[in-house]
Amino acid sequence: MTPAARCAAAIEVLTDIIERRRPAADALKDWGLAHRFAGSGDRAGIASLVYDALRRRASAAWIMGAETPRAIVIGSLRLQQGLAAPSIAALFSGEGYAPTALDADERSRIETGSLDSAPPEIAGDAPVFVLPELEAALGDDLIPELRALARRAPLDLRVNTLRGPRETIQAALEGYGAAPTPHAPHGLRVPVGADGRGPALHVEAEFLEGWYEIQDEGSQLAALLAGAKPGETIVDLCAGGGGKTLALAAATGNAGRLIATDGDPRRLAPIHERLRRSGAQAEVRTPRGGKQRADVLADLDGMVDRVVVDAPCTGSGTWRRNPDAKWRLRPGSLATRHAEQATVLDRAASLVRSGGRVVYITCSLFPSENDSAVSALLERQGRRFAPVPAKELLSVAPPSFSEAVRQTVHGIQMTPLRTGTDGFYVAAIERLD
Repeated sequence: MTPAARCAAAIEVLTDIIERRRPAADALKDWGLAHRFAGSGDRAGIASLVYDALRRRASAAWIMGAETPRAIVIGSLRLQQGLAAPSIAALFSGEGYAPTALDADERSRIETGSLDSAPPEIAGDAPVFVLPELEAALGDDLIPELRALARRAPLDLRVNTLRGPRETIQAALEGYGAAPTPHAPHGLRVPVGADGRGPALHVEAEFLEGWYEIQDEGSQLAALLAGAKPGETIVDLCAGGGGKTLALAAATGNAGRLIATDGDPRRLAPIHERLRRSGAQAEVRTPRGGKQRADVLADLDGMVDRVVVDAPCTGSGTWRRNPDAKWRLRPGSLATRHAEQATVLDRAASLVRSGGRVVYITCSLFPSENDSAVSALLERQGRRFAPVPAKELLSVAPPSFSEAVRQTVHGIQMTPLRTGTDGFYVAAIERLD
């Protein structure tokens, strides 16, 4: 497919996403199935155009004066890729499979469109109803942080220290330009292409042999801040596919008792193969039955040293990877997440022993999902728990990270602008009685 034909396809996919409020991945998959002539390179190029358009959906529509998929794609080429009017006109020529030619108004807007007078929700490409939350978290850095959140995300790996040191894998991936991550001690960052896509590292022999996992540096640091130690009994309460479970196993050198579970058994499906491949040791406890599932952790109440809660959340901190999620977010979604967070935190609190800790993690920037959730738990628990000071939480992290991260009321907040990671929040509370 020509670049122009890819633009036409991106407009088609974006129309499907907007009109049917579909996840971008589903719309892209369906388009690929219906257009089997498109090769893998074409599908990757179209996906990059679609995700860039979603990253800059509001600002692109603003400079183009229209909210149509066509206008958003044109505007994103100008804002995200920095293409000038002649380059965009060459893609929108109306010839062959290209989109129809630019009209005079479109060309004028490409040349003169500006975000100088745009309100924050436009300049920052965020839903207007979440701005109060984001302003509370980001303060004067609101617009710079939101613009960082609209950029493409890097490709990060976590080297599995159960297999060997970071230097071994860095040497093996030298051809890909792998370099140490800025903060995570076991991370590598691999350059991505002009289309925002990285190499297919999941087919390399080292990946198949469990030497590394693909994991954002922020997620690696969140697992590091959990402070897992050899000899501890640790529960990964919302383990999902097991990314942090693997990191916790490596942190303890397989010298602890690690139990992984999740309220949704379907999310646990990938963890078994990942454990086998990595050599990590963990008990996987899968809930069974219908709505009245038996509690698979009942035998551990009051006995656990450390419960890691990678809580269900809006995912606002991952918008640079999942830009469609921010446009599908609704106020009711926040209320649902708040209830889920309270449930898992209460369960975590009942599991820890005296002196044990609950480590609460989200990939959210919203204080209502972060500090407020911890405050609510502390209120419900009375004087049974106390927050762990951020200074102690950061004692296991490198100084560069401790200096860059935002400290909050109860924990720390990572952000794309300050730490170069996804927007992870981490806090810990300790049981006193």
